[in-house]
Amino acid sequence: MRIAVLTGGVGGSRFLCGLVDAVDPADVTAIVNVGDDLEVLGLSVSPDLDSVLYALAGLADEERGWGRAEETWHALETVEALGGEAWFRLGDRDLGLHLVRTQAKHAGQPLSAVTARLVAAFGVEASILPASDDTVRTWLDTPNGSFPFQEWFVARRHRDPVDRVRVEGAASARPAPGVLDALHEAELILIAPSNPFVSIGPIFAVERIRSALERRRVPCVAVSPLIGGRAVRGPAAEMLQRLQGGTSAAHLTQCYPGLIDVLVIDEADAADADAVSAHGVRPIVARTLMSDASARRRLAETAVDAVALA
Repeated sequence: MRIAVLTGGVGGSRFLCGLVDAVDPADVTAIVNVGDDLEVLGLSVSPDLDSVLYALAGLADEERGWGRAEETWHALETVEALGGEAWFRLGDRDLGLHLVRTQAKHAGQPLSAVTARLVAAFGVEASILPASDDTVRTWLDTPNGSFPFQEWFVARRHRDPVDRVRVEGAASARPAPGVLDALHEAELILIAPSNPFVSIGPIFAVERIRSALERRRVPCVAVSPLIGGRAVRGPAAEMLQRLQGGTSAAHLTQCYPGLIDVLVIDEADAADADAVSAHGVRPIVARTLMSDASARRRLAETAVDAVALA
């Protein structure tokens, strides 16, 4: 079964690990958020693409939830000692990847081509595609000003309440090569348990991707990132409360109008099932906490099996 997965953030990476454990990795295409991308110390950094790549290559730092395992920080220590920009933490192993990506992009290679090269080098069997090769950047409008995503999320520790999410460049952005083919050829489309506003929203902001989802002929199954109305990590619940008016599974469903057929929700949110159904989306109640590899695989199997119920 060919599966396309829209994903971003730590939850999305962990879900993908469970998915490639449950199905043939060669049948999986991850379409990844690039709204978080930024330039650090002159280097081209794609945090969500890298999180997916490291996770599927078995190199991710599970304890931190981002970056590479067994990382060292000598280069950053030197940057800090010299008064350079050090708020965005880049480890030594991670820097090597960014150097290669930056050099390739300076040579004229698009992000999708560089990503394919990295995927092959790390021996990952699944396909990993950026949502777009064009510059797409997420901005957060808050009572304290407007900030690019990484400044708001990392430097300011997402403490500013969000009034609006803007995705600059999305109106003119084109899907990266292979993205529309993956969606059109998929027998199942999945939306990973990722923040709907800053991880999945920037993907949908690319008009032709959203249109492909609206015209889909196969089921689209989303997995909720909430448990008991709260996020396992990150600001998803606070954003839902402020931007959608609540943190129930029904409020999450409203983030994907016309785009999903099934929503997998946690047992702690089972009372929301009828409200989800009222929006024309079929709820499936399961254990969604991805506490270990077996839990990740179990959740992925639940999402894949939902195709028979959609």
